[in-house]
Amino acid sequence: MGANEPHHQTAGGPDQPARIGPNAILRVIEALGAGPDAAATPRIFAQAGLSHYLETPPTEMVDEREVTALHQALRDILGIKQARQIGADAGRRTGDYLLANRIPRPVQRLLKLLPRALAARVLLRAIEKNSWTFAGGARFSTQSGCPTRFILDGSRVCRGTRSPLPLCDFYGATFERLFRELVDPEVRVVEVQCQAMGNPTCVFEVRSDGQ
Repeated sequence: MGANEPHHQTAGGPDQPARIGPNAILRVIEALGAGPDAAATPRIFAQAGLSHYLETPPTEMVDEREVTALHQALRDILGIKQARQIGADAGRRTGDYLLANRIPRPVQRLLKLLPRALAARVLLRAIEKNSWTFAGGARFSTQSGCPTRFILDGSRVCRGTRSPLPLCDFYGATFERLFRELVDPEVRVVEVQCQAMGNPTCVFEVRSDGQ
């Protein structure tokens, strides 16, 4: 494939909902607890039908519908602005977890030594390879180049929602945390299209400082 051709990854089957890694629940619990709306946590999880996770946090992959329900409850109870902030904080915490527990230290050191363009391509492929852990049944693709793009068709964060603003801050913040640590500390990841806004897919661009 050429540098700017999309690479696709899908997950799940036709007979059962796909599953998503427990970070999608665990880091939201942490973000809520660290923010000004901690007292609303039980109500949010009750509305999402997930109160049991406050008693026994998940240790294995969860039904993707639970992730959708949780983010919808965040928006319903906290409003879009605060829900986006919680999603972004949870995404950064997910990035921290991946750096601490899932990406080997020698690999991290190597990426930091590589030229930025090459490091970006290597990290992009690693994210693509592991997209089954966070995309659920969404169709995930990437485009290397300038700018680098992540594309989600059917994001479980915004599924079934309409909004004047992009809503998938959880994903954007996770990608940004990884790129800042391993490729370039000045980059930003911006969601430039979101299906909640009526766009055909959710598109995230990795931008250099000043873009």
